[in-house]
Amino acid sequence: MLKPFTISKALPLLVSTALAAVDYPPIPEDLTTPYQQRLAIYGPNAVSVGWNTYEKLNQSCVQYGTSSDQLASQVCSSNSPTYSTSRTYSNVVVLNGLTPATTYYYKIVSTNSTVGQFFSPRTPGDTTPFSLDVVIDLGVFGKDGYTITSNNAKKSIIPSIDPELNHTTIGRLADTIDDYDFIIHPGDFAYADDWYLKPKNLLDGKDAYQAILEQFYDQLAPISGRKPYMAGPGNHEADCTEIPFTSGLCPEGQRNFTAFIHRFDETMPTAFSSMSSNTTAQTLAKKAQGLANPPFWYSFEYGMVHITMIDTETDFPSAPDGPDGSAHLDSGPFGQSGQQLEFLEADLASVDRTVTPWVIVAGHRPWYTTGSGSCEPCQEAFEEMLYKYGVDLGVFGHVHNSQRFLPVHNNTADANGMNDPTAPMYIVAGGAGNIEGLSSVGTKPSYTEFVYAEDYSYSTLRILDANNLQVDFIRSSTGEVLDSSKLYKSHSEQFVVQ
Repeated sequence: MLKPFTISKALPLLVSTALAAVDYPPIPEDLTTPYQQRLAIYGPNAVSVGWNTYEKLNQSCVQYGTSSDQLASQVCSSNSPTYSTSRTYSNVVVLNGLTPATTYYYKIVSTNSTVGQFFSPRTPGDTTPFSLDVVIDLGVFGKDGYTITSNNAKKSIIPSIDPELNHTTIGRLADTIDDYDFIIHPGDFAYADDWYLKPKNLLDGKDAYQAILEQFYDQLAPISGRKPYMAGPGNHEADCTEIPFTSGLCPEGQRNFTAFIHRFDETMPTAFSSMSSNTTAQTLAKKAQGLANPPFWYSFEYGMVHITMIDTETDFPSAPDGPDGSAHLDSGPFGQSGQQLEFLEADLASVDRTVTPWVIVAGHRPWYTTGSGSCEPCQEAFEEMLYKYGVDLGVFGHVHNSQRFLPVHNNTADANGMNDPTAPMYIVAGGAGNIEGLSSVGTKPSYTEFVYAEDYSYSTLRILDANNLQVDFIRSSTGEVLDSSKLYKSHSEQFVVQ
């Protein structure tokens, strides 16, 4: 969300503050050293490995295997792009043919890299219980972000986190690294477009923006390089500034989601081929594959769940970040007219509940929230489709706190509550922590079940079995479970159309 700012506030700071150079991470002697590592579920038997380097690579390679000392397989790519204002180059390879639900070890080929590991995807239909984490609205820690003073904050050592990085959410994700299979993060990474909130950056906006991105993705790498990290767009990815009508002043490379696209477009999947025996479902899934546009909208399957990521920023009528949108960012479109909504309908209609009983849709801006921040154009575009195809859970952020609502449709709570409702359950998980701070609770709709805005937090989704899904909200600094609820769905229909 946007923190109020005026030029009149900035000018005294410019005059009175001694401005220091921006906080770029140091460039290594070995320019092939991998940074900002990120994994993603790319297919039912595939994982993408992405990373950045400080020089263009003629060949980007990853060695991998099921033993840390026998990395017998290797995959390479010759694509190493960059963009204006970036100091780094993005590199991606896809590891195919993986044995499901198996620990793999991998090494990005460089004279200065180490062996990492990941757990390969569970096959769609695998009934093994598992957990995934939801982290949204997460910003950089340090001089360009926010600081944590809680005495309860615990520094993580596994995986290796910078000892000075007393960052509660990333620290908690590190401490619990073996407790979840992957993370979804639908929007708002780093908050680089808030560079102007730190006086030391006011004369170096272009470099400050880029430095914050490098800092943040370096901080995130111990998590995103160990667990698949599924990304979607938020408003803070759109431009170098959210100050109304100023996005045209952003330099080339810092407009229209450029950094987000370069980082994630080759790592996120499109949509999976259907594992249903139903030929209609197979045809619809193939249609969804053709309409998907990662990293903006796409889907994937993992065990008992089908997850669809949507773009609440552009590419639907009156989209907030789109041309003539309310945010005045003039971004997109990234597909043909109607493409995202056509994708969503084909994708949701293809889901065979005998294979993946649970359906989750994740996006950035919510239409159910306490206080302010409700996205009415999003509700108009998406809500009826989520209801029609029986989506079980809607996951959103943008409002900087944690919220849980009863299953609701058309602003009315489902009469069945959490016991086999026809309406989706909705949560907001935007309290992970960033320079703009937490959002106040504000007015609570009658269907509000939980809201927390006292400290940074995130959510864990526990897929218990084909009929029970548990939603926990976790206090980042302590690991305390703030709220726990269980949704029961009978999932008695193979294909849901309501």
